[in-house]
Amino acid sequence: MTAAFSLKGISKRFGEVTALDNVSLSLNEGEVLGLIGQNGSGKSTIMKVMAGLHRPDTGTIHVGGKVVQLRSPLEAARAGIGLVHQEQSLITSLTVAENLFLDKSAASSRLGIYRWDNLRDRAKQQLDKVELDIDPFTPVSELSFGQRQMVELAKVLSLEELVQGHLVILFDEPTAVLNPPEIQSLFSQIRRIKHRSSVVFVSHRMDEILDISDRVYVMSDGRNVADRDKAHVNVDELYELMVGKQRVNRADRKPRVAKISAEPALTLRDVTVPGAIENISLTLAPGEILGLIGVQGSGAETILRTVFGMADNWSGQIDYFGRPLKIDSPSEAVDKGIGYLPAERKTEGMIRNTSVSENVAITYGWQHGPGAGVISRARERGMIESWVSKLGIKTPSIGHRIDNLSGGNQQKAVLSKWLFGKTLKVLMLDHPTRGLDPGARSDLFSVIRELADQGLAILLVGDTLDEVLTLSDSIIVMKDGQISARIESVQASPPSEEELVKAMV
Repeated sequence: MTAAFSLKGISKRFGEVTALDNVSLSLNEGEVLGLIGQNGSGKSTIMKVMAGLHRPDTGTIHVGGKVVQLRSPLEAARAGIGLVHQEQSLITSLTVAENLFLDKSAASSRLGIYRWDNLRDRAKQQLDKVELDIDPFTPVSELSFGQRQMVELAKVLSLEELVQGHLVILFDEPTAVLNPPEIQSLFSQIRRIKHRSSVVFVSHRMDEILDISDRVYVMSDGRNVADRDKAHVNVDELYELMVGKQRVNRADRKPRVAKISAEPALTLRDVTVPGAIENISLTLAPGEILGLIGVQGSGAETILRTVFGMADNWSGQIDYFGRPLKIDSPSEAVDKGIGYLPAERKTEGMIRNTSVSENVAITYGWQHGPGAGVISRARERGMIESWVSKLGIKTPSIGHRIDNLSGGNQQKAVLSKWLFGKTLKVLMLDHPTRGLDPGARSDLFSVIRELADQGLAILLVGDTLDEVLTLSDSIIVMKDGQISARIESVQASPPSEEELVKAMV
C-alpha cells in the first residue's frame, strides 16, 4: 500500500545543532500518528519540514508516492498539508475571518477588495466545524488563548473545501492551552476528518497520544527510536523510550517538608478585575508553594498578571510583606523583587534574535558586579553557566541564539532570568511546564522545591492536576473568576483528582 505521505532519509542542521538525522517516516491514509519525544528530539523540526517551513538538507518528501518539493507553507497547502501551530500564527490586528482566509482569499474578493458577506459566510462555516460560536469579524486580539487555538484549527480545516484529494493535517501541541471540553471537541474533529485526511499529532500528554493515535512514533536526539502500533505499547514503555527511565512523576510525588514563614509575603484582599476575577483573597508566605488551578479562563492567570502590574482597572488591596503594594508596571514589580514567568514565552518572556546569555542576564545581570553599576562579565558568565547546567538547558553555548533552542529549553532559559537575581522574593509561575518533556519537567520540579526551601514565595498556576498536587503546599481552585475551593496541608493530606475537578467545573 502506498503511503499518503512519507519522509525518507531527512536530515536538517541549524549551525552546530543537528535537529534531524536521517529520519524516515510514513503516514497511511486515514491514520493518526502520535509523535512524541523530549524537547530537542526533533519533533517540531520534522513538523516544519512537512509543512514547508524548513527545507531539509538531505532526503526526500513523498506525497501519494510522488517526490515533491515543499519550499513554502503555500506549496504545502496546495499539496493538502496544513499545520496547526503550537506558537500561534494569527495576526492579532485582523479579524477572525480575515485570518482564516488571508492566504486563500480569492473566492471572497474581487479586484483585491473583500466581499464581506461572502467572507462572513465562509468563515462561519469553518468556525462551526470547531464549534466556536463567535462573530467572524471579531478582532483576534479580543479572543482568549484557547479561542485563538480553535481558530488556528479552523484555518487549517478550510483546506477541506480548497484541496481535492487526501489531506495531511499536522497538530503541534494543540491541547496545551485547551480545557477538557475543548480537547474533546478537538478530538471529535480529528476523528471526523479521518475519512479524507491523515493526521500527525504531537503532545507530551501520553493519555492523549494513546487516546487519539493509531500508531506512535518516538524521537530522540533527532532520530527515530521506536515506531509502535498503539495496541502494543503502554504509557510506561513510552516514557522509558523517551527518557530512558520509568515514569518520572512517581519520583516527583515525594512529600516536601515545607519551612513556611509565619509572616505573609503577599496578601490579596477582595481583589477584583472586571470581567476576569472577583473578590479574590489569599495569602502567600516565604517558603510556600501555593498552587492555583482551574480551566482556561477561570481567572488564575489574571491573579498573577494583576500582582505583576499588568492589569488595568483593578480594585481591592494587595499587601507585600505587610505594607500596601502599589505597582503600575512590570518594571516596578521587578524592582520590588517580584518575578513572573508568563505562559506565552515567545511573545512575553524572551527577547528573540538574541543569545541565551543575554536573555538570562537581562533582568538582574547588574547584581553580579562589584557595585556602582559595574558588571563583572566573568562572574556573570559563571552564574549563567551554572543555571544553564542546573536547569539542564540544552544549548551548544550560552552565546547560542535562544530562537534556535527547542520550546522547552527556551522556557527554562526564560525561568533562569528570574533565578539569576539576588533580590527575588516572590516568583509567580504561569504554566511553567507547558511544552516540557518528562525529564525537563522533573528537573524543573526539583528547582522549584529547592527555591521554596531557600525561602522564596512561589505562586504557581499549574498545567495539570498532578503538577499542582505534586508541588503545592496549599491549593486554590478557581472557577468563573472566583475561588471555589481551598485545600491546606496538601503534602500531608492530598485531595483526590476528582475533588479538584469537581471544584473546577
